[in-house]
Amino acid sequence: MNAALLIIFAFAALALGLGLRAAHGKDMNLEQWTVAGRGFGAIFVFLLMAGEIYTTFTFLGGSGWAYGKGGPTYYILCYGSLAYILSYWLLPAIWRYAQAHHLISQPHYFRHRYDSPVLGGLVALVGVVALIPYMVLQLKGLGIIVSTSSYGSISPSVAIGIGAAIVTAYVMVSGVRGSAWNAVVKDSLILLIVLFMGIYLPLHLYGGFGAMFSAIDEAKSGFLALPERGQNVLWFSSSVLLSALGFYMWPHAFGAAFTARDAGVFRKNAIVMPLYQLILLFVFFVGFAAVLKVPGLKGGEVDLALFKISIQNFDPWFVGVIGGAGILTALVPGSLILMATATLFANDLLAPLTGITNPDRIALIARASVPIWALVAVWFAIGGSQTIVALLLMGYAFVTQLFPALIASLMPRNPVSSAGAFAGIAAGVGMVALTTTQHLTLTNLLPFLPPALDDVNIGIAALVLNIVVLGVVSAILRRPRLETAAAGGPAE
Repeated sequence: MNAALLIIFAFAALALGLGLRAAHGKDMNLEQWTVAGRGFGAIFVFLLMAGEIYTTFTFLGGSGWAYGKGGPTYYILCYGSLAYILSYWLLPAIWRYAQAHHLISQPHYFRHRYDSPVLGGLVALVGVVALIPYMVLQLKGLGIIVSTSSYGSISPSVAIGIGAAIVTAYVMVSGVRGSAWNAVVKDSLILLIVLFMGIYLPLHLYGGFGAMFSAIDEAKSGFLALPERGQNVLWFSSSVLLSALGFYMWPHAFGAAFTARDAGVFRKNAIVMPLYQLILLFVFFVGFAAVLKVPGLKGGEVDLALFKISIQNFDPWFVGVIGGAGILTALVPGSLILMATATLFANDLLAPLTGITNPDRIALIARASVPIWALVAVWFAIGGSQTIVALLLMGYAFVTQLFPALIASLMPRNPVSSAGAFAGIAAGVGMVALTTTQHLTLTNLLPFLPPALDDVNIGIAALVLNIVVLGVVSAILRRPRLETAAAGGPAE
């Protein structure tokens, strides 16, 4: 057994131990399990929110995009920064309403705010459809990380199975507390490793950052810029906007906001998080360093750029540490996703349909369903279904369709009816699903548009349709009484 494999096993055991230990001394009722009794301070909330940045997509995909795409990679850096600025006003308002009405999930918020179980069910359904492929992404990334960093000693399928078992165990026992405890280790470790690799490799292999970029530009002219078509300026801008608006629309990110002990936590985090986002640059630097030193990676292989260059330049024990950090980038967001999916199913889909209102029974159902959702994700991850790939591409565009109805709900006098919110979300999600599954472009749908608009992220077009439908239906079916913003009023 090589040193890398031993270290990987040690990190896996640490994640399991911390996750199980997190429940010690706590009565894990529904509120504790889902939102930690709303008792997290700035540090824990910061780490949970940071867990949304450093997933396997960022660890592998960020470096892989830098290796394979070049200039368009920087959209990943931009949208998070804009989302954090938005969170300064958005999250305190959401938290105040959730605190006043003891809400525990995103569909719970929409259901209560619009007084519509049907709308809450739609939001839950959209969330589940978006979350399952996101969980599959984490497991696939975990398989790649463990298999590569263990020098092939463990197959991706075995790694996926072990990772799913670990995250299932501690989610069932500790809920969001297990995620928070592991986030402390994950973020500390990732910070050190990413900074080291992002600085060391350009200096060691090229003699400096300027020399690295000059060498890449000379070898691959135009690679570091945005192309004229495809992932161009129009695509870049629309993708940044869509992702920024949808950042906190993911059910697990939305739900993590309920864990804070007071609204001021979010304003403190909003100040720090854009600076923390700069750490992503060092992930990109690793990918850029691999462009000329690990040539020839194609297709899905580009996601191996970080580990290929690590194996070339570091001893097995350090590759094991990188692999251990990579495991945590899968387990922490994976646990939040798994818990959010189980909560949506039990609290927002099953309970309204069956009339279950007892929080203890809902908590029991949610925790019991965790292994089922984990097995579904494992099945898709190992099977490699193309359907999941299509769903994954729809994920961000799906959840962003919740944004207009959310913003309307925070207004002092909400002009949107529950029917309007439902129709807008359904129209936006329907357009995303149709265009993605049928591989349609904007000009396929609207031939009179100029071909250049095909580069716009389709989620933005769906968002425009959403807003139009939302406004028209609300105007036609306007409620006799406009809702007034609840405790705390609109965002300040």
